[in-house]
Amino acid sequence: MRERRRVGIAPARIAWGAVPTLISLLRPVYSPTILVSVEGGHALISGRRIQVVTVLSFCCTLLILSASHSGYAAAPHDALQHELDLTRAALGRGDLKAADEAVQKALHLNPASPQALHLHGLVLLKGRKPTEAAEEFVRALKVKPAFAEALNDLADVYAAQGKSAEAQQALTKAIDADPKHAESYLDLAKLYESQRDAPAAIKTYQGLLAVQPAHAEALFSLARLQDYTGDTKAAAETLARLTKAHPKHADAWYLTGRMAEKRNDLVDAAYAYKQAVAAKPDLVDAHYNLGFIYRSQGKSAEAEREFLEVLRYQPAYAEAHLNLGVVYTSLGQLDEAEREYASAVELKPEYAEAHYNLGVFYELHRKDMPRALAQYRKYRELGGRDDRVERIVGSTFR
Repeated sequence: MRERRRVGIAPARIAWGAVPTLISLLRPVYSPTILVSVEGGHALISGRRIQVVTVLSFCCTLLILSASHSGYAAAPHDALQHELDLTRAALGRGDLKAADEAVQKALHLNPASPQALHLHGLVLLKGRKPTEAAEEFVRALKVKPAFAEALNDLADVYAAQGKSAEAQQALTKAIDADPKHAESYLDLAKLYESQRDAPAAIKTYQGLLAVQPAHAEALFSLARLQDYTGDTKAAAETLARLTKAHPKHADAWYLTGRMAEKRNDLVDAAYAYKQAVAAKPDLVDAHYNLGFIYRSQGKSAEAEREFLEVLRYQPAYAEAHLNLGVVYTSLGQLDEAEREYASAVELKPEYAEAHYNLGVFYELHRKDMPRALAQYRKYRELGGRDDRVERIVGSTFR
């Protein structure tokens, strides 16, 4: 036999503060000072019993009404939350029509709901109506001034409209409302960066890291800015924190490698680049830089492997073709070298160094001076200057 679903009103919550009042209504019935012995006492006691029954009936009625009211109040709240959840889910999957339908229902249930107003603003913003979206965010904030998400989204609209001062003010308020609101810190720091105010941006990233010490984006952005401003020691320390907390952060390893190269520490640079490509195999520039280090160290086989990896992911990388040509030349694989030099020139005709290397190849390895001269002349036309090339090209006009 199928069990019948029980549908009813949620259990009432008794307002215990009212209990003493109800008891006080009963107290005269049982008070010793009223219970006196008189003739016809049975009738008097009976009357008091009627009073007790009346009061108890009144109490039960209050509880039933209270239960009915609680059920009625809970239903709209649950319905509102349901529509808000539907709106968020629809926004998450990019279904603006469904999101708009759900948020309109939420606003019908409670026109002053700050969450509904905020979500309506997001729907409008996704629908490319930034002005109307900003108006909804402002309405939400009138109801709930310390609403970090609404402040952050309002700041995004202001920033897109070129209202930097208003965006900055909104983001500052968002951080005050929620000191752990990472998105507001990041947006404020990026706003400072766009204004070329590196010290303010650095301070903002540090503010976020004070509450979330392992925040990956804040650590990386801070290290990048520290390196840009010349504080390489601080940048290296920040990157060390980042790679310790997030060992697979490819961009952090790549920046570590670049900084090591700048100080000519090729061992550390190569290690960092290897970590970068291990974390992100298609990080082309890390493969290229690692290949260049191997080539400079005379490790031709390793260099070839890295440049081939570059071309596997990005076949039109002219610089990789050029360096692969140099590697093949050192290995005596002249046909492969010529092919790579020619590819570099074809892919990037304005690449002066590629014309120079192809000219040297024709001159020294093919003994084909006319073709070499054609490449040297192109090299000069593109602004290249080399004393040896000047002598060779100049001698042909004497």
